[in-house]
Amino acid sequence: MAYETIELTREDAVAILTLKRPDKRNALTTRMRAELTHALRKSATEARVIVLTGAGDAFCSGQDLGDGANLADMDLERVLRDEYMPMLNAIHECPVPTIAAVNGAAAGAGANLALACDVVIASEAASFLQAFTRIGLIPDAGGTYWLPRQIGFARAMGAALFAEPVPARRAAEWGMIWEAVPEEAFDTHWRERARALAAGPSAAYAHLKRAVRGSFDRSLEAQLQIEAELQGLCGKTRDFQEGVMAFLEKRPPRYEGR
Repeated sequence: MAYETIELTREDAVAILTLKRPDKRNALTTRMRAELTHALRKSATEARVIVLTGAGDAFCSGQDLGDGANLADMDLERVLRDEYMPMLNAIHECPVPTIAAVNGAAAGAGANLALACDVVIASEAASFLQAFTRIGLIPDAGGTYWLPRQIGFARAMGAALFAEPVPARRAAEWGMIWEAVPEEAFDTHWRERARALAAGPSAAYAHLKRAVRGSFDRSLEAQLQIEAELQGLCGKTRDFQEGVMAFLEKRPPRYEGR
């Protein structure tokens, strides 16, 4: 697929997916969702880390209200099922770590696109806005799933009902995101984070994602069982042998990955 609304670049083992509609604050269109889904699936088989970020001064302003038919006439259920779900599932099911490098405002579906990633690193200039009730809608793109799990019922309801922006620092304090970074250090910082993960034990990361992402839907007994199963698989990898040897030899490990 030729990409028109995103840019896919590689920095060694890190795939960087940049939303490239800065004049529209990277608002999501049908085309962009298809391209993101394709790029995510492609990068999941080729890279060791995927970073999602935005061009210009915004991360993503959510659904482009001028894309195609008038929003009031749009079949929102179809759009969410046929266009958003494949994109969000491509993130959720991705076997390699995903980082949302949120460079600016993330609103509506754009905020929830970021929250779907494994780790969110935001510039202190960024903010997160559940804008949906401003136009008579409910949070979508996974918002009703991620928010209560990440920040609890009270904060999730407040953020959704009042539709007020949550500054990056507050989002970090609430546990909505991993960290908020000074604007001048942001670009360097998320790249360092991505490189650190790319140098890590990829098989362990894949199993970790499976264990943690599925934990909300399991009982304690079931979770202990899956931990045992996945740890058994980790224990048979070269990465585990290398990690133990590096520890005993007091040197940094050199992981080979998948």
